[in-house]
Amino acid sequence: MWRTCILVGFASTLAAAADDLAPSPFHRAGVDFKFLFDAYVNGSFNSPYSGFNQLRNFDYRANTAHVNLAKITIDRTPDPVGFHLDVGFGETLSAIHASDRAPEALKYFEQAYISLKPGNCHGVEIDAGEFTSWAGAEVIETNGNWNYSRSLLFAWAVPYYHFGVRAAVPIGKFTGGVQVVQGWNNVYDNNSGKTVGINGAYAWKKVTWTNNYYVGPEKTRTNIGLRQLYDTTVLVNATEGFSYYVNLDYGRDKKIGRGAAQWSGIALAARYALGKNLAIAARTEYFDDRDGLATGAAQKVKEVTLTGEYKMSNWLMSRLELRDDWSNVPFFQKRGGQSRSQPTVLLGLIAAFGAK
Repeated sequence: MWRTCILVGFASTLAAAADDLAPSPFHRAGVDFKFLFDAYVNGSFNSPYSGFNQLRNFDYRANTAHVNLAKITIDRTPDPVGFHLDVGFGETLSAIHASDRAPEALKYFEQAYISLKPGNCHGVEIDAGEFTSWAGAEVIETNGNWNYSRSLLFAWAVPYYHFGVRAAVPIGKFTGGVQVVQGWNNVYDNNSGKTVGINGAYAWKKVTWTNNYYVGPEKTRTNIGLRQLYDTTVLVNATEGFSYYVNLDYGRDKKIGRGAAQWSGIALAARYALGKNLAIAARTEYFDDRDGLATGAAQKVKEVTLTGEYKMSNWLMSRLELRDDWSNVPFFQKRGGQSRSQPTVLLGLIAAFGAK
């Protein structure tokens, strides 16, 4: 944890300097700078013999402390040309690039794209490069979510990022988008086909309804058999301090021969703020990996997560989390054997500061 102490201390110095200096040191010549440091210590009641939690994507180290993500974001709002860059290190970037055949240097980038927003095109924005997926109710950065750990759906049902071109246009309370990309989680495609994504989001008073559809070939060296994904989320900001959402996913990957591998799931989550510095969040979900394409085993998995959040300052927060995953098959490691459940406890520390 010595690296954690050094980096958090460095973050504290910069954040204090930001409060004392004017103009902001995180905004220069139209370019915004942001910094994020995220680390955790995890305890598994199963004490898995490999030292890793199963079915976790970013917090998979068991009974140890580790750096989840440390990154810098450089962003320029398109007027009419801009760019966005997220670069760093940590388990998060290793996880999202695990299946990518791109050069090792590119695996330190979460996003890297150029934006174009012509002044006479009614708000149309076009991005080209590597960008995170539209799918999913959660995001890659921990501080952008309600819980510390990500849901089963975010980890196994949807892609993390894409490489290609996308366009979005606002039409009143509705925003529509389309993208043409290499595929799921790769800069270098594994075949000659392309994946198409369609997005629609409608915001009305306290409710936002988002829909995403992806279709394209994802098998190596062949375009036979399309993978399709439908992802939808309804988010309700009921009061100033209470919000909840429902997320549904259904995926289907056509086999080269007969049949198709399918997966589906539902997640429900809620968050309640107890003042400015305290909040509690809960999430429960069910994921059916019917053919084992996502998790490597045909199974039905459930999980329940309870998270307490405390903001120590406007740039530093901690989260204490209890989570239990369980499957209908003995999938989880437990000491020298296997178990149907995986209870864990986690303490996370997230420092995030920069341009507002």
